[in-house]
Amino acid sequence: MNLFAPYDLGRIHLNNRIVMAPMTRARNPDNIANEQTALYYAQRATAGLIVAEGTTISPEAQGSISVPGIWSEQQVAGWSKVTRAVHEKGGRIFSQLWHVGRMSHKSVQPGGGQPVSASAVAVTTHPMNTAFVYLEDGTAGRADPTPPRALAVDEVVRVVEDFANAAEHARTAGFDGIEVHAATGYLFEQFLNPHVNLRTDRYGGSLEGRARFVLDVVDAIAARIGADRVGIRLSPHSTIFDMPEYPENGETYRYLAEELGKRGAAYLHLHDLGYLLNDGVPLLSDELMRDLKTAFGGTVILAGGLSRTRATALIERGLTDLAAFGQPYIANPDLVERFRRGFPLATPDRATYYGGDARGYTDYPFAGPDTP
Repeated sequence: MNLFAPYDLGRIHLNNRIVMAPMTRARNPDNIANEQTALYYAQRATAGLIVAEGTTISPEAQGSISVPGIWSEQQVAGWSKVTRAVHEKGGRIFSQLWHVGRMSHKSVQPGGGQPVSASAVAVTTHPMNTAFVYLEDGTAGRADPTPPRALAVDEVVRVVEDFANAAEHARTAGFDGIEVHAATGYLFEQFLNPHVNLRTDRYGGSLEGRARFVLDVVDAIAARIGADRVGIRLSPHSTIFDMPEYPENGETYRYLAEELGKRGAAYLHLHDLGYLLNDGVPLLSDELMRDLKTAFGGTVILAGGLSRTRATALIERGLTDLAAFGQPYIANPDLVERFRRGFPLATPDRATYYGGDARGYTDYPFAGPDTP
């Protein structure tokens, strides 16, 4: 097997095994995807699968400015432009549904209120633990998240419904499926982690209690659009955004993988943050990846600092089925062709990752005949 072999993700045929990973780009000040968003994704539609940037399910779910949502008719119409453009290029695209939980700031919350979380446990002050917001002087910049309040049980049930509604909106907008963003320190991890989830009700306490919110959301979405169109992103052993390691971490994700497999979820998207948090050393051992893949029993996507060589090796060894690339896709809209032909990769401009206009977004060139 290689990166360029086609793959059937359930009923969805993928032209290759290369996935464009979700990446926040903060190019939508009105929180509505637009023609520029459509061009950005259409340029990258040769990926076997695109997972679109984290898309907030409600005003409460927001943690950053200029991030598109999917709770209103206008937002659905905006995303329809994107899915149509990708499909016209022969691509496939999933929407990543997102709730940041405590990683938010009162300035982007409805009525200037507190962000919500599993419990009222604030994130520690650290340069990495910030929200991207408008500062007091009107400029965009980083700010410490506002301390959260705990969701009441009936509010958790309401958030489950918010996710289900967002998934239905995504299908109306033409997405081929959705991915639940349950990784990298956001709301779902705030429920999974016992250092952040101090609840004593049905959504806390035991491993099964802390995992209940994730599974309730998956069940609610599956009831609306079908389990085979529901993927989920997880990041075992990640400590980003003040998520302390805990002894049951591996067991927690094995349990989730098994339960998601029983439900027939479309895929398990594992994000290994070793490239960022562990000096490039993977956080996911071969043993854990094999255990998770076996427990899940379906398609696995791996993301996190992959090279073409490592991605190919992991696929050939059966540890993953699809390989996701994030930052390389920023500067290389034709990443599949560059990989196929052995062309060098362009380097993205980090200064244009978030916010701004077309520069650093839709102006990266495709490889030409004279590319070395």
